[in-house]
Amino acid sequence: MRTHRCGELRRHHIGQRVTLCGWLENFRHHGGVAFADLRDRWGRVQIFVEPNTEVCETLQETPIESVLKVTGIVRSRPAKDINPNLPTGEVEVVAETVEVLNAAIPSLPFPPKDAHTVETATRLRYRYLEMRHPPLLDALIFRHRVMTRIRNFLNARDFVEVETPILTRSTPEGARDYLVPSRIHPGKFYALPQSPQLMKQILMVGGIERYYQIARCFRDEDLRADRQPEFTQLDLEISFADENDVMSLVEELFCDLFEALLEIRLERPFARLAVSEALSRYGTDAPDLRVPLEVEDVTEAAVRTDFGIFRKAVESGGAVKALRLPALLSRKQVDALANKAVELGAKGLVWLRVEGDKAAGPLAKHLGEGGDFFLKGGSVTWLFVAGNGEEAARVLGQLRAHAASAANIWKNDPKQFRFVWIVDWPMFEKDEEGRLVPLHHPFTQPHPDDIALLEKEPLSVRARSYDIVLNGVELGGGSVRNHLPDLQLRVFETMGIDRATAHQRFGFLLDALAMGAPPHAGIAIGLDRLCALMLGRSSIRDVIAFPKTTSASCPLTGSPAPVEPQQLDELHIDIRQRQEGGAT
Repeated sequence: MRTHRCGELRRHHIGQRVTLCGWLENFRHHGGVAFADLRDRWGRVQIFVEPNTEVCETLQETPIESVLKVTGIVRSRPAKDINPNLPTGEVEVVAETVEVLNAAIPSLPFPPKDAHTVETATRLRYRYLEMRHPPLLDALIFRHRVMTRIRNFLNARDFVEVETPILTRSTPEGARDYLVPSRIHPGKFYALPQSPQLMKQILMVGGIERYYQIARCFRDEDLRADRQPEFTQLDLEISFADENDVMSLVEELFCDLFEALLEIRLERPFARLAVSEALSRYGTDAPDLRVPLEVEDVTEAAVRTDFGIFRKAVESGGAVKALRLPALLSRKQVDALANKAVELGAKGLVWLRVEGDKAAGPLAKHLGEGGDFFLKGGSVTWLFVAGNGEEAARVLGQLRAHAASAANIWKNDPKQFRFVWIVDWPMFEKDEEGRLVPLHHPFTQPHPDDIALLEKEPLSVRARSYDIVLNGVELGGGSVRNHLPDLQLRVFETMGIDRATAHQRFGFLLDALAMGAPPHAGIAIGLDRLCALMLGRSSIRDVIAFPKTTSASCPLTGSPAPVEPQQLDELHIDIRQRQEGGAT
């Protein structure tokens, strides 16, 4: 149907007769001549149209975004009309014939180039219009290139891509499942997988040894900018491997991706931080190491001041945390940061500006014996939060980027990338009801030195798990797995799941582990998040073809939607209408 693509025409095509297909981006008259822009996936090219011709009349009557087939001769543009910002900007096509393959409606919901100005629900309702504009189109093509590069990398290292079931069984230990009723087995349900975790472990028992999958996963949870009810992850599992093997492979993979697709060379090995150190120094378990500020514990110096707020906080068992900025902030800047700190949950933000031996701010007249500590170090601005130590560190951790930007010592550069591994996680934590639950999942192996503590001091047990963080965003996590059935049962029992219940829920896994499971470890990496970060996009919606809204709905298809009564009858389902007040 076409001989060339719109975006590939160059000077060496001059004189050739070409046939192009694409979308009519615009049509314009300039005095005695007329022009159109024709666009396809590979770019756009200018079409020269002789006035008062059948071709001109056709284009005048054709709505923008209609699909056309244009045949004509490629010629050089006049020197004054060359567009250096367009790859095809040195040439144009003199149209001989135009065929309208499909006329668009005269009034579109929005032109593709204006998609960024339209509210999200409308953009998603007409996603195919937005898709014609380079930001989204380029993102989807880039995502394809990432997946292709990942597959080539892993295939070259003897990994086997294996598909695992989408219809599986519900395991109540994870997040909320999406359930699928069975027509053949009334009253029973499949669950859509939150991850292929158990299946990939069973693949290791089956001797696959090196597995990967670009897997679709589903979680029925509240949505945020970096969450979707269905998402894609790179899933890896390796037999006869430990955490260092997995981390080394992932570092090598990321180095390959970033160099091949972004021409950025990453430094190896990536930094490693114990989660306790990350919380202490950065106030978060997913720190952005690009920001050149750390949270400092200044409790010892703070109690030697005469400042009542500090002393009261420490006497109540709290702490005083601070950010030390190597710059003098204005009162307006400090007030803005103080307001932000309150938004983040602090009761207030205390500041101290030091220039030479002079100090200004609420703390200036109350330094007391603590002054020696706070007044040294040249021209600085201190930002303090007092109270619960973990909460103070959390607030300042979230304030780091804002403060560094205000001090002009850091600018958010989306082309700068800093990876860090977060390690030495606790195996367990207590939920809101005081129950012992795994911090990651129950299939993680306890640290060998801590196995004896499982029954006596479970909160002191470390897990052989690891998270990978990029620019303050958790990309994924993994662990060394329990390959010994007795150890897996001990973990279940520590969580309050007796052996009978464990066999009822996870018997298929326990049976497999008992039949010669090799030591194995793995990781899952969020592909949506990875692509968004590599492209500098703020939301994973920007790299997903058909994302859901924050209410887990699809404006394009109208899902979720009611179904016919006959379908419900076949599934043995009755719908109970919810009454006011929540009764059914």
